[in-house]
Amino acid sequence: FIDRLFIYEPDAIQRLRLESFDILISLDKDDEATTLATAVEAKRKIGFGLDRKTGNLIPLNKESLYAFKLGVCDELKFRKNQKTYPEIIFEMASLKYQNDEYILNLNNSDKVYAKELLSRIGIKNNGLIIGLNTGAGDRFANKAWTQDGFVELIRIIRANTQAKVLLLGGPQEKLRNVNMLSKSGNLAYDAGCNHSLSQFAAIVDFCSLVVSGDTTALHIAIALKKKVVAIFGSTCAQEIELYGRGRKIFSDIKCRPCYKKECDKQINCMNSIKPAEVFQAISELLL
Repeated sequence: FIDRLFIYEPDAIQRLRLESFDILISLDKDDEATTLATAVEAKRKIGFGLDRKTGNLIPLNKESLYAFKLGVCDELKFRKNQKTYPEIIFEMASLKYQNDEYILNLNNSDKVYAKELLSRIGIKNNGLIIGLNTGAGDRFANKAWTQDGFVELIRIIRANTQAKVLLLGGPQEKLRNVNMLSKSGNLAYDAGCNHSLSQFAAIVDFCSLVVSGDTTALHIAIALKKKVVAIFGSTCAQEIELYGRGRKIFSDIKCRPCYKKECDKQINCMNSIKPAEVFQAISELLL
């Protein structure tokens, strides 16, 4: 459903300045997106841009005012809002939200790559596979669950099910996954951490269920219509739409969500989540 795709770079920006569009949709609040949205000509603009006099972030249409307020009012975003992100962006665009699903198409070469990889590491059939995506980036504190939590979860899954456990992650999780595999007594399979994004998505597609923090892998799993157990720490669980195929796990600790980059609390929103609680959610979805 994409006719043209431009990478954000000087030549593309200059090219877009020469065109005029019927509708421009700018859903991100960062400087690059809002600057471009303000500069490009369009008859109708939706989302976020910049005030040409002050340079401040502004909603470009009245329907985006609620989404704008979510970015400036913690009480609204953290406590009062119950709308999912898909609901919010449909509202911004004056569209009726009807549980519209993500669209993610996998190509055959990536599917073959994933199948060959799994066979190479010892997974040779399409039985029950539970994927554990162990990282969540480093933008916010406590987005990723603890290593000890994942290790104990691996042991519980293997002791109580016939499922194979597949460790997932990107380059940042390479050492983390190696350590977890060793600590668990090699009770899991390591998918590796150096795949392209589309190859990674094809690997996720072999999973029956994915356990993940609030990160890219979670959204890939949702898009591929997998059952998911989503573990939330510092970010807002209510904004994520699981389309009836998942469970959300989060601590009742009072300071979450916070979106802070660092946390110095000894007992926090991630280490207070117990493996038995996560396994219970897995059981409810699969067993």
